[in-house]
Amino acid sequence: MDFRSKIAGEVPHLRRFARALAGDAALADDLVQDCIERALRKQHLFDETRKLRTWLFAILRNLYISGLRRNPKGATVKSVDEMMSGEDAVKPEQEIRLALSEIALALDRLPAAHREVLLLVALEELSYREVAEIIGVPIGTVMSRLSRARGSLRAMLEEGDATNLRRIK
Repeated sequence: MDFRSKIAGEVPHLRRFARALAGDAALADDLVQDCIERALRKQHLFDETRKLRTWLFAILRNLYISGLRRNPKGATVKSVDEMMSGEDAVKPEQEIRLALSEIALALDRLPAAHREVLLLVALEELSYREVAEIIGVPIGTVMSRLSRARGSLRAMLEEGDATNLRRIK
């Protein structure tokens, strides 16, 4: 399989990660396109001993961060519901929608560094070592951020349950 075909196979994963970072479908598509363009231009720098997805995620993340540095007010954050509004999907039951909404709100409240580690490990199923390579920090930092992200997420979700309940006398 040639390099272009391998990259094409990673596009769905790149899109999902880009949408999670950017929060906007159009911006995410631009990020993916820029990532693929850069990967093709820098193909000679790819180390065959590494996973292609890890390398592409690192490129995508660096492009996203560079974009934020150039235009910090241009960052768009949307909820999961807004990201999926254009897609044809079966409407879930009300309780499931409420739970997803609470999770999306809690994820949005996490610090960016914690959110990206949580998404890469939980959603993309990358190893700690791969996440460390992508974001350029030691594995211990990844583990620490992941632990804090999970703890914060758990606390926010439990807090949300407590605030939805009212005592009636």
